[in-house]
Amino acid sequence: MEPRLETYGLANVGEVHHNQTTAALYEQAVRRQEGNIAHLGPLVVRTGNYTGRSPNDKFIVREPSSEEHIWWGPENKPFEPENFDRVYARLTAYLQGKSIYVQDCYAGADKNYHIPIRVITEEAWHSLFARNLFIQVKDAHELEEHVPEFTIIAAPRFHAVPEFDGTNSEAFILVHFGRRLILIGGTSYAGEIKKSVFTVLNYVLPQRSILGMHCSANLGVDGDSALYFGLSGTGKTTLSTVSDRRLIGDDEHGWNDQGIFNFEGGCYAKVIRLSKEAEPEIYECTRKFGTVLENVHLDMENRRLDLDDDSLTENTRAAYPMSHIPNAIRKGVGPHPKNIFMLAADAFGVLPPISKLTPEQAMYHFMSGYTAKLAGTERGITEPKATFSTCFGAPFMALHPRVYADLLRQKINEHKVDCWLVNTGWTGGSYGQGGRMPIQYTRAMIRAALQGSLRKVQYAQEPVFGLYVPTSCPAVPADVLWPKSTWKDEDAYDSKGRELAELFRANFKQFEDDVAPEVLQAGPQI
Repeated sequence: MEPRLETYGLANVGEVHHNQTTAALYEQAVRRQEGNIAHLGPLVVRTGNYTGRSPNDKFIVREPSSEEHIWWGPENKPFEPENFDRVYARLTAYLQGKSIYVQDCYAGADKNYHIPIRVITEEAWHSLFARNLFIQVKDAHELEEHVPEFTIIAAPRFHAVPEFDGTNSEAFILVHFGRRLILIGGTSYAGEIKKSVFTVLNYVLPQRSILGMHCSANLGVDGDSALYFGLSGTGKTTLSTVSDRRLIGDDEHGWNDQGIFNFEGGCYAKVIRLSKEAEPEIYECTRKFGTVLENVHLDMENRRLDLDDDSLTENTRAAYPMSHIPNAIRKGVGPHPKNIFMLAADAFGVLPPISKLTPEQAMYHFMSGYTAKLAGTERGITEPKATFSTCFGAPFMALHPRVYADLLRQKINEHKVDCWLVNTGWTGGSYGQGGRMPIQYTRAMIRAALQGSLRKVQYAQEPVFGLYVPTSCPAVPADVLWPKSTWKDEDAYDSKGRELAELFRANFKQFEDDVAPEVLQAGPQI
C-alpha cells in the first residue's frame, strides 16, 4: 500500500518514488546530477555549506504531550507551534511539482521494540542514505502494511527565513513529538536525518525502561558483548569494527531486559585519512557499490578517491549497510555487555589512555561526557575543543540526563559490568604539542580489557582525577600508560591537569542536586 502523501499535506507533487532499491536510487542520483560514481562503485556526493551537524538550528516544538518531559535548555531549544505550522505550510508548498522519494523502514533491531519510520526526501541520495542507515523492510506484505510512528521530511533546498520563521538561520531541524513529525531543511548533511531519529528513540524508549545509548557495540567469540560510548570522532566505529569481534552496530543502541540491540541497519563512519592497514574493514567499505561517500575528494578523470584530502571538510563520511561488514551480526542484537568503554579524545593530553572506573566514577564520567569536539563534526569547529556532552550525546537526549544515568546505573549493577575510561586523544602534551594516541596502543589496551588481562595486573591511582591506571598492559610500553611520564615538562602537565579538573567540576555543578554524594565525590579532587 503506497503511502498517502496527502496525509502530510503533500499535494500536487511530481513523480513519487516509493521504497526504491539501491540500484534504482543510484540511477536517479546520477541522472539528477546529485553525485558521481567512483572507482569500484561508491556514490560520491557533496553537502554544500553544511558539512556537519548544525546544533544551533535544531529545535523541539513546545507542545502539551511532551513539554513536561523535555530537558529544555541549550541542547533542546523550544520552538513555538505556530512557527512550526508556518514552516510546514511553506515547505509543503515548496515541494509541489517536485519529485519525492519515500523510504519505509524501522529504527531498532529488536522487533519487540522497533519504531516504524518513514523518510520523505527531495534528494535521491538522501533516500539511499536512509535505506543504508535504517533497517530495511524485506517482506513485501510487511512493507504494504507499514504504518510509521514518526515521519521525517527532508528538503535541503528549502530555506527558512529566520526573521519570519523563528529559526536561527536558513537551516532547521524541527522535532514535533505531538504530531510525530520531523522537518529538515536548508542543509544537505545527511547526518541530520540519522540523529533526528536517534533523538526520537531517546525520547520514546526510556519511557519504556529501555536505555538509549550513543555507543557502538561488538561481540567476541566467547559471546561477550562490549559497548563503546563516545561522541563523533572519538573512535566508536574504528575500535568496534575489528576482525576478531563481530560488529553489532557502530553508533546507536538500546539496552533492554534481554540485552542490547542496534538502532540502525548501517554505519556512518568518518573516513578522513582512513588507513587500509589500521582500519581494513571500514576502508573496504569505501570501495563498494551501495556506499554513499559525503564530501570525499574524487578525481574526476580517473574516478579515484583521495581519503587524505580535507579540502572540503575534516568530517568526510561513509554511509553503508551492515552487510558491507563481513563479520557483522545482521540481526543487530547481543547479550548484556560485560565491558563498557567510555571514549574521550582528550585535547589536554592529561587523561590516562585507559583506566578502570568504579561504579560511581562510571556515573560521573557518563554524565560528564567529556571529549574534544574534533574539526568538522559541527559547523565552526576547526580544531579540537574541550567540551562536555552529558551521556556522550547531549544533543540527542530529549529527556533529563538523570533518566539515562539512572537506567545505566541499574543495568551496570544488575549485570556486573566492568567500566573503563579510554583516552583516544593526545599524549606527550596537549593539542599542538603532543601527538594523537597511536591506534595500535588503544586497540591493545581494549583487547587486554576484553580478554581479562587487565584483571591480573596492579593498579596505581592517579592523584587528581582518582582514576585507577594499570601499571602494565600487553603490547603497550609502560610509560605510555602513565600520561605524566610522556610529557617533557611535568610542571606543565600538572598545570594542564588542574585546568581540566576545574572544567570538570564547573560542568558537573549542574548535576549536584541530581546525583548521590558518592557520585559527586567520584570526580576530580582539587
